[in-house]
Amino acid sequence: MTGSTGATGATATEQVRFGVLGPVAAWNSDGPLALAGPRQRAVLARLIVARRHVVPVPRLIDDLWEDPPERALGTVRTFVAALRKVLEPDRPHRAPARLLVTEGPGYVLRAAPDAVDAWRFETAVSEARQLPPQDAVHRLDEALGWWRGPAYAEFADEEWARTERSRLAELRALAVERRAEAALALGAAADVVPDLDAHVTRHPWREDAWRLLSLALYRTGRQGDALATLRRARATLADELGLDPGPALRRLEADILAQDAALDLAGGPRPATTMTPPPSGPAATASRLWSEAAASYDRTVEAGARARLESTVGLVRSLAVTGAGGLEAARRHRMATVEAAEEFGDTELTARVIGAFDVPAIWPRSDDPDLARQIVAAAERTLAHLPEDASDATRCRLLATVAVETRGARTPRGPEAAREAERLARHLDDPALLAFALNGTFMQSCTRAGLAPRRDAIGAELVELCARHGLVTFEVLGHLIRLQARAALGDFPGADAHAAAATRLSERHELPLVGVFTRWYDTLRLAASGEVARAETATRVAAAHLDEAGMPGMRTGLLPLALVTLRLAHLRPPDVDLTADWGPHRPWAEALALAETGRHAQARAALLALPEPPPDLLYEALCCVEAEAALRSGDRTGLERVRARLLPAAGQLAGAGSGVLTAGPVDRWLARIAEALA
Repeated sequence: MTGSTGATGATATEQVRFGVLGPVAAWNSDGPLALAGPRQRAVLARLIVARRHVVPVPRLIDDLWEDPPERALGTVRTFVAALRKVLEPDRPHRAPARLLVTEGPGYVLRAAPDAVDAWRFETAVSEARQLPPQDAVHRLDEALGWWRGPAYAEFADEEWARTERSRLAELRALAVERRAEAALALGAAADVVPDLDAHVTRHPWREDAWRLLSLALYRTGRQGDALATLRRARATLADELGLDPGPALRRLEADILAQDAALDLAGGPRPATTMTPPPSGPAATASRLWSEAAASYDRTVEAGARARLESTVGLVRSLAVTGAGGLEAARRHRMATVEAAEEFGDTELTARVIGAFDVPAIWPRSDDPDLARQIVAAAERTLAHLPEDASDATRCRLLATVAVETRGARTPRGPEAAREAERLARHLDDPALLAFALNGTFMQSCTRAGLAPRRDAIGAELVELCARHGLVTFEVLGHLIRLQARAALGDFPGADAHAAAATRLSERHELPLVGVFTRWYDTLRLAASGEVARAETATRVAAAHLDEAGMPGMRTGLLPLALVTLRLAHLRPPDVDLTADWGPHRPWAEALALAETGRHAQARAALLALPEPPPDLLYEALCCVEAEAALRSGDRTGLERVRARLLPAAGQLAGAGSGVLTAGPVDRWLARIAEALA
């Protein structure tokens, strides 16, 4: 494992390890490194918290001092210079740093993903979930052994460390419980009782810890102690939180009283809610749990409470990724929820309700333009009336919403909102917020041809960020973006890999709409490989499925455009069918139909009236339809216009960045245009 990667051979720099699971420390192959005073250590810790992202110098200063001294900037530079000497002792004078790097407005620690014990710990806990019980126990034993005390121990009171300390503490508790679950599956109930007893003492509100301890006691023949433990859990939850035990604890108590034989089985680790599945099966269990939770919510939260609105938008957000029916229902309820929030006259509540709908968006054309305009208007109103002390996170979510909802429209506000949202998200170092902001950046990255490399970079960052932080829906988005971009760049093996990754995640996490995009990608692969007849059949099948997907912004006009570009890609007559539903693409279809049927003067007039294609993933495909019409009608002005628009995409496949269709290589279109103009 390394602290940095470089072109040179192994050096002390490349062997640096960092420890934050306890007091902050660093080591190389020779042993511990001599970190100086508390503020120098704080600089290092703050950069590790940022997880390979830049921390601007003003932010560092604010985090280091409540009342910064006059020479704070110089002092920070001194700390950084001293740290560099410690971390890279063999770096030649004036040679650029390779580990603690100056970048843009601040500094970033370019530590490798396995160079920080906290990052390795997170990976180990995640991986252990997929391992057989015996391997999981060994993996988690090793990972738990890396802890030397509370995370970032000497910075417990620092605001910048609080969230990360809390997250790591939660992860550590989860690791203890997963290790116990795996050990129970191996029949080692007696071995886990002492650890679990200490664990529930430290974490008395973790119901799964009580469940595991009680189960372990029962499996060691201590039925009375198991029931006493459950009673202790009930009393603790009631006294401290005013809550009754959850369904998993209640079911375990009933099973112990009934001496259910299933409790004696030492199968593989099971989730808490399915440890002893009832005869009616998991679907019925899930339904019952949903009903019980909803009933408890209705009893607990008063009807007019603001909390109900925020819970509602969370439910609407979940609906949007469950399939066509859920997506349509989410659109119906979304604006009503925003309007209800505005009625309270609470700007920050409205901001939270608007910004909470962070559903990943992959197609840069709105399914409901009227709704999008209403959402943007509400977000802009809310931004204008936010109090001065409103958080940057709140502003960021509103701006990201504006960026996503202005997709497919040529307005300067969309790109401006996307840039500002991304800037705020990077400054705040909030992974979920950055993922949402990057979605807005992606939505605004279709303004011209040839932007596939930029979108590929956005997708790559989303995949890396979201895989590390468990943001599954945005990780899927990242894979789909890269699928599109790699197809545009002609890298079909790369696109195939991202299609497979998106499919695996969608199956594991029940995200059925992913199949819409991977099915269309299959038709694109056939089109690009020259299998025209099979591609045409597959396109019609994909379109039939799209009719049921609840995404009119993608469906409308896509089938006829895909069929025409398929023919154009293989130099066949376009055979434009104007009786088809061309949707927003109709002006381009009419110009091509006029040129195809020899009405050249009318075709040239239609071409002259064409607007620039919308800023979405079909930009290049429409340029090619326009080019074909100009070629057939002899429109030199139109050809020069299209050549200028297509030129930035030289070397790419026209339209393949959509992930659904292609009009063939851009270079071939440019060559045909050049020949006609010559």
